[in-house]
Amino acid sequence: MTDRTWSLTAQAAADSLGVDPELGLTADEVAKRQALHGPNEIASKGGRSRLAIFIKQFRSVLVALLVVAAALSAAFGQWAEALAVLMVPVLNAFIGYFTELRATRSVESLRRLGTTMVTARRGGALERIASTELVPGDVLLIEAGDVVAADARVLRSSRLQVDESPLTGESLPVSKDSAAVSADAPLHERDCVLYKGTAVTRGSAEALVFATGMHTELGRISALTESAEAESTPLEKRLDALGRSLIWVTALVAVLVTATGLGSGKSIVVLLQTAIALAVATVPEGLPIIATLTLARGVRRMADRNALVSRLAAVEALGATSVILTDKTGTLTENRMRVATAWTPADGTVVDAPDAAALAPLLRVATLCNDAELPPPTVDGTGTGTGIGDPMEVALLTYARSLGVERSDLLSTLPRVGEEAFDPDLKMMATVHQRPDGYYIAVKGGPGQVLQRCTHQLDAHGERVPLSAAGREELLERNRRLANSDLRVLAFAERESLSPADPYRDLSFAGFIGFLDPPRSDVAPAIAACRAAGIRVVMVTGDQPATARSIASRVGLVSDEPKVLTGTEVEGLLERGERSALLAADVLARVTPEQKLRLIEAHQQNGEIVAMTGDGVNDAPALKRADIGIAMGLRGTEVAREAADMVLKDDAFGTITAAVREGRVIFDNIRAFVVYLMSCNLSEIAVIGAAAALGFPLPLLPLQILFINLVTDVFPALALGTLSGDDSVLKRRARPAGEAILASRQWRSVVGYSALLSVCVLGAFMLALRVFDLSEAEAITVSFISLAAAQILHVFNMREPGSHPLLNSLTRAPWVWAALVVCFALIALVVAVPPLAALLSVTPLSATGWWLVAAATTGPALLGAIFKQVSWARAPG
Repeated sequence: MTDRTWSLTAQAAADSLGVDPELGLTADEVAKRQALHGPNEIASKGGRSRLAIFIKQFRSVLVALLVVAAALSAAFGQWAEALAVLMVPVLNAFIGYFTELRATRSVESLRRLGTTMVTARRGGALERIASTELVPGDVLLIEAGDVVAADARVLRSSRLQVDESPLTGESLPVSKDSAAVSADAPLHERDCVLYKGTAVTRGSAEALVFATGMHTELGRISALTESAEAESTPLEKRLDALGRSLIWVTALVAVLVTATGLGSGKSIVVLLQTAIALAVATVPEGLPIIATLTLARGVRRMADRNALVSRLAAVEALGATSVILTDKTGTLTENRMRVATAWTPADGTVVDAPDAAALAPLLRVATLCNDAELPPPTVDGTGTGTGIGDPMEVALLTYARSLGVERSDLLSTLPRVGEEAFDPDLKMMATVHQRPDGYYIAVKGGPGQVLQRCTHQLDAHGERVPLSAAGREELLERNRRLANSDLRVLAFAERESLSPADPYRDLSFAGFIGFLDPPRSDVAPAIAACRAAGIRVVMVTGDQPATARSIASRVGLVSDEPKVLTGTEVEGLLERGERSALLAADVLARVTPEQKLRLIEAHQQNGEIVAMTGDGVNDAPALKRADIGIAMGLRGTEVAREAADMVLKDDAFGTITAAVREGRVIFDNIRAFVVYLMSCNLSEIAVIGAAAALGFPLPLLPLQILFINLVTDVFPALALGTLSGDDSVLKRRARPAGEAILASRQWRSVVGYSALLSVCVLGAFMLALRVFDLSEAEAITVSFISLAAAQILHVFNMREPGSHPLLNSLTRAPWVWAALVVCFALIALVVAVPPLAALLSVTPLSATGWWLVAAATTGPALLGAIFKQVSWARAPG
C-alpha cells in the first residue's frame, strides 16, 4: 500500500507496488495479497440487530421509574400492583420494537445488492473477476458505464471523465489523465486517481489499484461515519429530564409524608402503604406507551408521505430543528444537466422559444460532435430512460430530440469517419463526417478556445460570413453575459472541407448553448416554508463556489446576496476559533467530510437543533452526527441511507417541510398529554399526601391508582396524540433547543389543574367521612370514581389558547369522544361487575355517595374552563 500515490509517476507507482502493468499480478501474488489485505469490501455493522432495537426501548429514566415502582410493590407483597406496573415498559418496548423494526426493514429494502464484475490483467491475460477479489497492484481496465471498484492510479487513458459527485459533490464529470500531481493536492484536484464508488461517464483507461476495502477513500469516510456519535433526539432528552424531575418530586413528597406520619404516631405499615401509593401515583405509567404510539402514528403518516423514519423520536426532532444543513447536488438540484438557453449569431438574440429551423446548424454540430447515447425514441418521439455518457452531451441529445432532431438521422447522411478526442489543454473536441464531396467537421469546446479558431460565422441562412475582430469580441462579450447568468457555456463551430486534416482551423461559429443543473421544482417553496417556520437553511457542498452561489440564489436560500465560504476559508476560521463568521455563512463550498462534522458541532454548540440532508458518501458522517440525518432514497448512496435517521423515498426536499410540520404537531400533542397526565398524577399525589398529613386514611389504594393511570387516563391522552394541528404550526419559530416539555407556563397549568382536581376529590372524600358518615370503604369508592371520572373530563381543559369553550379542536375530534365513551364504560364495568369491584375495593354507593361523585367529577372541568377564559381575557394582546 503506497501513500500519496498520485504524486508518483505511473511507472514509479507500479514499481512501489511491485507489479509490471503489462503483465499484472501472478496468481501466487494475488493469493498473498488477498491474505494480507482481505476482501475489497466496505465493513458494515449491518444495521442494528433486533436485540439492540428491543433493548433500546428500555433505556429511559421513565422506564427506570416504573421498574422501581414495581420493585417497591413486590418488596411489600403487592404482587398484583407489581405485575401491573411491569406490564407497561414491556408493552411499550414491543410497540416501539415492531415500529422501528418495520422502518428499518423499509430502509434496508432500498439497498442495492449484488457483486460487481470487473476486468483485470493478471498473469499477462485479461480476466473477469468479482470486485471483492481485487488487491493492491491489480491492473484495472475500465470504460464508460463502469463503476470504479477500488482506488486506482491512472496509467493511461483516452478521453476519460468520471462522475465524482457522490464523493466530492462536484456536479459535472471531471477529466482524468496519468499526469502526477502534488502530494498535497486536495481530493478534488487528484486528476490521476480514480476513487471507489465513482462512475466513468466517458472514455477508457488502465489503472493501478493502490487501495482496497476500508483503505479506500470510501472506506475512510465509512469509518468516519462509524466513529461519529449519534445524538439523542430533543424528545429523548426532554423525556429523560422529565423523568429526573419526577424522581425529585417523588423523593420530596415521600419525605414530607413520612415525617408527618411519624410525628403523628402512624404505624410503619401504614407509612409503607402510603409510600407505595405515592410511588405509583408519581409515575405517569401511561406516558411511555402514549408517547411511543403517538410517534409510531407519526412514522406511519410520514411513510405515507414518502419518508421512512428509522428512529421513532426522530419524527419529533424535525419539529425542533432550527438549522438545516443541506447538500446541493441531487438534493437542491436534479443532478442532471439540462440545456437552459441556446444562442445563434444569425439574429443576435437568445432563442427563448426555440424552433428547429432557427437552430438547425447549431443542433447539427451539437448532435454530431457528441459521444453520448440516448435510448431509441418511443412512438411519440420522446424516448425513454436516461442517456449514457457525459451529462452535458446527454443534455444536448435530449434537447435536440425535443426539437425533432435525431442523431441517428444525421449520421445516416453524415457518417462519422474520424474524431479528435477532447483535449483538456485545448478544451475542445472534434468529429469528422463523410460528405459526398468531402468532409464535414463539427467542433465544440470552451467559448474562448473555439472562437479563437473561427474565421467565419453562420448567418440566418446558414451561410458562412466573415468574422471580424470586432465581431469576435462581441461574441466573447455575449459569452460573458451568459456565463454571468450562472450557466456553463459551450461554443459550437463547423467546417466543410476537402480534407479532414487540422480540424481546428478556419471554423465557422454556429452558436452558444448554456447548461444548468436546475434546482428541483419543490425546493424553492420548501425553503420559503422553512424560513416562515423560523428554520435557517444553509447549503454545504463540495462543488465550486460560483455554482453553489448560483443555486442558492435560484432557490431563494436568502433574500439578498448569499454569504459564501470555501473549505479553505472554513478551515482557517475553525483553526482561529472564529465561529461567528462560520455560523453566519449561507453557502459553504468545497468542504470536506471532516469540515461538515465540525460545522454541525459548531451549530450545536451555538444552541441549534441541526438537521443534515444529503445523498453522497461524503455526506454520511455528517448525517450521523446531526440531530437528525435525512438521506435521499433514490439518488442516495447506501452509506448515506444507513447513516440517516430518515430516508426520503421520492428525494423531494418538500417532504422535509411536511416532516417539520408533523414533528411540531407531534410535540404539541406530546406536550398536551404530558400536561394532562402530569396534572392527573400530581392530583393523585396531592390527594394522598394531604389526606396523610391531615390524619385521614388513604383515599386511594395502589391498585386503584394503577387502574386510573393505566386505563382511564390512557385513552384521553391517546386521543390528544391524534390531533392534527393547524396551519399556524408552520408560522412560528422553532422551539429553543433547551426548552423542556414542561416549561414554566406548562408547569403553572399542571399545578393549577391538579389543585382543582385534588381539592374537589379530597373535598368529596372528607365530606363522605365526616359530614355524611359514610364508611371508609364507601369514602374510598367516592374518591376513586370521582378522580377517575374528573380526570376523563379534564381532557377538555387541554384546548388550545384562545379557542371557543364548546367549539374547538377537542370537541370536534372523534377520537376524544370515543375515548370518553370507552373510559366511562370501563368505570361502569368496575362498579357493576362484582369480581372487578372486589379487585379494586369498590363498594356500592348510596344516593348521597353518587351526588358527591357527580359534584367532584364536573367541578374541575367547569372551574377549569372558567379560569382559562378569565386568564386569556386578561392576557395582553
